[in-house]
Amino acid sequence: MNTKNKHIILKTENLAIGYTSKKGTSVIANSINIELNQGELIGLVGANGIGKSTLLRTLTSIQQPLDGNILLNDKPLLNYSAIDLAKTMSLVLTEQLMSKNLSVFELIALGRQPYTNWVGKLSEADRLIINKAIEQTNLSDLKDRKCFELSDGQLQKVMIARALAQDTDLIILDEPTTHLDMYHKAYILKLLQKLAKDMNKTILFSSHEIDLAIQLCDTMIVMTINQVESDSPSNLIKKAVFETLFPKDLINFDKKTGSFRVK
Repeated sequence: MNTKNKHIILKTENLAIGYTSKKGTSVIANSINIELNQGELIGLVGANGIGKSTLLRTLTSIQQPLDGNILLNDKPLLNYSAIDLAKTMSLVLTEQLMSKNLSVFELIALGRQPYTNWVGKLSEADRLIINKAIEQTNLSDLKDRKCFELSDGQLQKVMIARALAQDTDLIILDEPTTHLDMYHKAYILKLLQKLAKDMNKTILFSSHEIDLAIQLCDTMIVMTINQVESDSPSNLIKKAVFETLFPKDLINFDKKTGSFRVK
């Protein structure tokens, strides 16, 4: 993809991620240099336990980096107030939803919290944005349903709609296709691809659906034991990066098909 004149929404400079404790520092990954461009769908992939969630938590200011810089719209992430960050970046996490008694409309409306006053009253403009998010995620027929009545796939669409209602430049999703069947995995990722293009949003998601991500993403971030590499899927295939993801005793990566195959 031609990224000339693309606006960089988020950039890292020699980022190191991990944990500090009384016992010392545990480095998960370092020398991370990535750029997330406006209007792109970016997939973060890697083996279980490699550090994908740690990277997402660091990029979203949930935990602090060990070293290096994170720039969001050319401004250091550490310089954002909580409210300003909520107007620039929205999150869709894997934690169990605690408010399933809300209606679909009410849950999506929570995305407007950074913009409403302390009473939380929705303006007409807020309602227009909420209804637009509902239309964009094909939830119009479900907007009055209670969230506990929804399937996992429907609920994931509601969470994406809430992030859209938050009206941020960057949307980050942690494993958005967990617990979904193959059809709904593809549906959710195709929806994210469409939203990135139609809304000019930057959408970063972590996933184990590597084959689907290769087909749908503009850019992929691949985490291995030795490095974190970011590039287009086609370039990553040419550089044989996917072949280093897993031990070769059970599966191989087929460059011709762009998919993994069991031996």
